[in-house]
Amino acid sequence: MMIQAILHKTENMPWVPASSLFGEKLLVDGKDVIFLKILSDRRKYGGGVAEISRFIPPPGKRIRLNAVAESDEHVYVLEGGYEDGRGNPIRFPGDYMLHPKGLPHSAIMSRETVAFVIYTGEPDRVTNFRVESIDRNER
Repeated sequence: MMIQAILHKTENMPWVPASSLFGEKLLVDGKDVIFLKILSDRRKYGGGVAEISRFIPPPGKRIRLNAVAESDEHVYVLEGGYEDGRGNPIRFPGDYMLHPKGLPHSAIMSRETVAFVIYTGEPDRVTNFRVESIDRNER
């Protein structure tokens, strides 16, 4: 096997609905709210996946998901950010997170959020996904 570099001009890459890869459980009222740009998928060669993830919550709602890391997951926030369970911002552009293999974790977003994500093997196993209304009195 010849080793070659992979190069993408990401601004020219289409956003792929996450539901096309992970199923209809990620749809909200029949519409996608998570989109991906798959930069590389080296799993068949013993590697992992690199992607840009984009979360677009509907107005007045937030995306809440729980997952288990099937391999080490590196996340670098590019735009937007994540919140705690009460709606307080806790992760911002420039923040980095590592979810080691086997770690249950969650993500909550009420604004459009874009992150660069690297899985060292298989992507996360999503255990819960929902879109819920934001209670503006919770903060």
